Amino acid sequence: MTLLAVSKTKPVAVIAEAIAAGQRTFGENYVQEGVDKIQHFAALPEGTALEWHFIGPLQSNKSRLVAEHFAWCQTVDRLRIAERLNNQRPATMAPLNVLIQINISDEQSKSGIVLDALPALAEAIVALPNLMLRGLMAIPAPEVVYPRQLAVFGQMNDAFLALRQRYPQVDTLSMGMTDDMAAAIAAGSTMVRIGTAIFGHRDYSPT
Repeated sequence: MTLLAVSKTKPVAVIAEAIAAGQRTFGENYVQEGVDKIQHFAALPEGTALEWHFIGPLQSNKSRLVAEHFAWCQTVDRLRIAERLNNQRPATMAPLNVLIQINISDEQSKSGIVLDALPALAEAIVALPNLMLRGLMAIPAPEVVYPRQLAVFGQMNDAFLALRQRYPQVDTLSMGMTDDMAAAIAAGSTMVRIGTAIFGHRDYSPT
């Protein structure tokens, strides 16, 4: 189980405290903010041990920054983005680890593909040499009833196991956040994305 600390909007001083406590894997939702933090910590001795994941919606005009700076992109949901990431990944870097985002609750407001579209997109991504397909990611609709949380996450785990059977390198099922991580873990998650429970509630008020 990997604990991904979601550090969006958090200053580097707060992230440094998490690093001092032993955290090494961080998730960022905003491209430029994430790149600034990656560059800040890259200049420090502990920077080489950190792993940065992009976990926000990715626009085409920001794909190069993700390809050039992040180790993972968890929000690939269309071939065009995958092809751009593949073409823009520097030859000096290891392949970019990618997760396919599934819109498991079929919400129009969220990114991601339906499960029926997964086989074709996965096959296309596996053929791209500068990307490494590692698994799936999902953000289900908010739900407070545990059995309902478990049912939705169970659908994701079924899809993950089927994908892993076809592609041996697939090993990551990223699902579960502060309010639903217990059900996600019970259903088979291998990576939970936790922000509030680590850093506290975010302040989005204007500065």
